Amino acid sequence: MNKDFGCPTLLKGGTVVDGSDSPGWKADVLLAGERIASIAAPGRTPPDLLAGLRSQGPVHEIDCSGLIVAPGFIDVHTHDDAAAIEKADMLPKISQGVTTVIVGNCGISLAPVVTDSPLAPLSLLGRHQFRHATMRAYADAVNAARPAVNVAALLGHTALRMRHMAALDRAADADERAAMAADMQEAMDAGALGLSSGVFYEEAYAADVEELVAVASVAARNGGVYATHVRDELAGILPALQEAALTARQSGLPLVISHHKCAGPANWGRTRETLPLIEELARGQEISMDVYPYTAGSTVLREDLVDGIIDILITGSQAHPEMGGRYLADIAAEWGLSQQDAALRLKPANACYFQMREDDVQRVMTHPLSMIGSDGLPHDERPHPRLWGAFPRVLASYWREKGLLRLEEAVHKMTGLSAARFRIGERGLLKVGYMADVVVFDPLRVKDGATFERPREFSEGIEHVWVNGVSSYTAEGRATGARAGRFVRRAADKA
Repeated sequence: MNKDFGCPTLLKGGTVVDGSDSPGWKADVLLAGERIASIAAPGRTPPDLLAGLRSQGPVHEIDCSGLIVAPGFIDVHTHDDAAAIEKADMLPKISQGVTTVIVGNCGISLAPVVTDSPLAPLSLLGRHQFRHATMRAYADAVNAARPAVNVAALLGHTALRMRHMAALDRAADADERAAMAADMQEAMDAGALGLSSGVFYEEAYAADVEELVAVASVAARNGGVYATHVRDELAGILPALQEAALTARQSGLPLVISHHKCAGPANWGRTRETLPLIEELARGQEISMDVYPYTAGSTVLREDLVDGIIDILITGSQAHPEMGGRYLADIAAEWGLSQQDAALRLKPANACYFQMREDDVQRVMTHPLSMIGSDGLPHDERPHPRLWGAFPRVLASYWREKGLLRLEEAVHKMTGLSAARFRIGERGLLKVGYMADVVVFDPLRVKDGATFERPREFSEGIEHVWVNGVSSYTAEGRATGARAGRFVRRAADKA
């Protein structure tokens, strides 16, 4: 084990971009124990503080000249629920500079479902960790696994439906709503951030606003948030956004619109309509959204999303695993079938859908209400490259190459804004007394390496990562072997 694990560390002479969207400045940053002990002009770290630390042992010094020192990135949209336990090195995330992941998105969470045979869309989380009947049990499992990154959690509405409803083709009745609300209260008591929903998926599509509000209002009373994969991201996106806002407003919750997009060729360009609507709604309630820096999405293979126009890349098929990594159009031609019939033969399967246009992605990416989330699927056989590359891609493409974001703005969307919107305390900013989740990166070299052809490639330019004050990743040696993450409860207050 590296002798510098947990050792006080002085990051000297880097440019501090603190996550607040304020201009960066040159400073020395001192990490001591789990926290940031000092941020001072170069060479001006309080000498008595350094002397006190040196009296207890060595203080490691790292020259950060020419590098950016920033808060560890917060991935606000993940499906890392099981990966944090089963693949606790969390290499796809720590190698990007991510130090905290938010799990339980899109209505999909491990808790409180207990089963050996999870159905879609819960199966996106893998098949072997559905053994946590409560959020507290899940939190305990995360802490026992000691992942390399911190884990904060939403409770999934679809998971609640699958636990409490025998038939999913209708709205929940009063008893079922009460049972879901009780599970929501348990989750909030255990430190959950709030509720997520995925009414886009068939398993939750029949849920009405009354059902959603019955659960979401419990999260509201406990200072939570509501994140939703809206009902329709295609032609019906405007009423879907209004429904999400109504649910949040009636519940008294801040709303996070998951991976906002205008999907499908007939919908391209409609961010010119959706973003003004979101702005109008945000004048009366707290609304934000997350976005990933790609024109392809990834989820379960659904024949209703197969239009014969967009490219669809099969990322894994239980029925025909040999077709992973191939395009649906090519498979259909080889089998002599329509693309929809080929999709039916491949199911259950997952796929990447090239369903967005770059100008729409750019409008969402640069909007002041947007945060960055990867939405990667760690259990896919050939995952979307966003699992390994989303955060460096934002920096390389949307800041350095296209100039669409200021550096401070890009970092803010990955750190301070994310922590504030999701009520994660003492993280997301470089601030004395805050937890020492820190990333150091090279602004000239930072770049994603993962592609659709080679989805598990390391990014470049991520030089050092600390999680809770522990050196966890270096560009020179990759993962250090340290696993200092933990389950992170929401902040006690709503600020």
